[in-house]
Amino acid sequence: QVSLMESGGGSVQAGGSLTLACEVSGYYDKRESMAWFRQTPGMEHEYEGVAAISPDGRLESYDESVQGRFTVSRDNAKNTLSLQMNRLQPEDTAMYYCAVGKCGGWCSLNPYAYGAWGRGTQVTVSP
Repeated sequence: QVSLMESGGGSVQAGGSLTLACEVSGYYDKRESMAWFRQTPGMEHEYEGVAAISPDGRLESYDESVQGRFTVSRDNAKNTLSLQMNRLQPEDTAMYYCAVGKCGGWCSLNPYAYGAWGRGTQVTVSP
């Protein structure tokens, strides 16, 4: 059974940076996309797609709100997924989750295409 654990969240001031990490343990299909989602305060029932990466790492997709500031990467040998977040803004405050896809390839940022999720790590950005 696959298990995902996020780390690296914290509190920063606007303009700062954080790097989130996701460790995957147990069996999972490395031919699946991986992605980061977030839930913002007051929107706890909605997962907003942040960044997705294809199985081979060659294709990336970002929400327009983070394009140019966030970078997603994965290491299939180490079973890890990362999210480098630069120039953070207060509106980036959210619980961030990593996920493994179940669509058989490129899942983009559709949360319904992801079947395994971590428990999240909190990111708080102050003005």
